[in-house]
Amino acid sequence: MPSRSSKRSRKRRSPGTAPRAVASTRRETRVQLEVDAERRRRRERRTLGREGERPRGPFGGLPVSEVVILLGLIALVAGFIDGGGPAVIAGIVLCALGVVEITAREHFAGYRSHTALLAAIPAIAVEAAVVLAFGEPRQRALLLLAAVPVFAVLFWWLRRRFLRARQARIARESVPRAPAG
Repeated sequence: MPSRSSKRSRKRRSPGTAPRAVASTRRETRVQLEVDAERRRRRERRTLGREGERPRGPFGGLPVSEVVILLGLIALVAGFIDGGGPAVIAGIVLCALGVVEITAREHFAGYRSHTALLAAIPAIAVEAAVVLAFGEPRQRALLLLAAVPVFAVLFWWLRRRFLRARQARIARESVPRAPAG
């Protein structure tokens, strides 16, 4: 008599295959948490780049500094077309004022470091004052005797000031805020 086969058929695996894994999200969740923690650690260690939202301007929502830079560029182009003169100087001054306002606001708020730029501006002003007071020296390298110490001291101070502001900014943003109500 022929053997009776079971009504249920059994699937047999071939001997070389591994059992199928059940989809689990725990491993993926753990990996994602580790990645997020590593990003957070790297962000806390870094000192460059931007952190959080851009600081608001002193003029509320009005982009006054950006408009001043645009007007400076227009005056600069008009001055170059006319062959130089007061329009070029006015364009340079307007652009510089707008840029200094934006960079100083971002730097002192701890948003983004502009240490070298902010230290270079007074160093260049000292160099220009030396040239106006004593005339241009035969050895231009002598101008560095006045400008480099000013730049170095300001760079050191501005860098410390930025790091302090960055730490305060990170501390403010990491504290959860209570809902208003």
